Amino acid sequence: MTSRAMTVGLITATIVTTALTIWLTFGVYTQRESQQRRQDILVAARQSALNFTSLDYRHYDRDSANVLAGATGDFKKQFAAQTEQLTRLVARNKSVSEGRVLEAGIVHSDKTSARVLVVADSKVTNTAVPQGEARTYRLQLDMVHRDGRWLTRNVEFVG
Repeated sequence: MTSRAMTVGLITATIVTTALTIWLTFGVYTQRESQQRRQDILVAARQSALNFTSLDYRHYDRDSANVLAGATGDFKKQFAAQTEQLTRLVARNKSVSEGRVLEAGIVHSDKTSARVLVVADSKVTNTAVPQGEARTYRLQLDMVHRDGRWLTRNVEFVG
């Protein structure tokens, strides 16, 4: 084998190795980015569901502000519009709901939106049920990515 053929072979091997390394690195980066996005979606959805199912008449202003801080779009508008009425109702009934997220899973997602199903339960106490009552919620949360955060755009109770 001539020196020139060896040089061409080494250059070709270097180019192929470099291209393969770049391709594999990009694949790993894309996979990590996707996993991180899914993790961020689940963390935001779990927190939103927890905020939504944990409301206490003694600090309802703070609790409702937590719900609104993680909300956007129609959900934020609807919840904000009902806050004054809910504040009176919760105070009158001395309602306390202690939520707990049991499970959450992504139905589908892309870079800017996601749909998440959440199963949560809560212990609800109020003047009608002072000893408390267990409730289970199955929620569908539509999430959107805005300003570097995942926010809840819509909440639906599902079967």
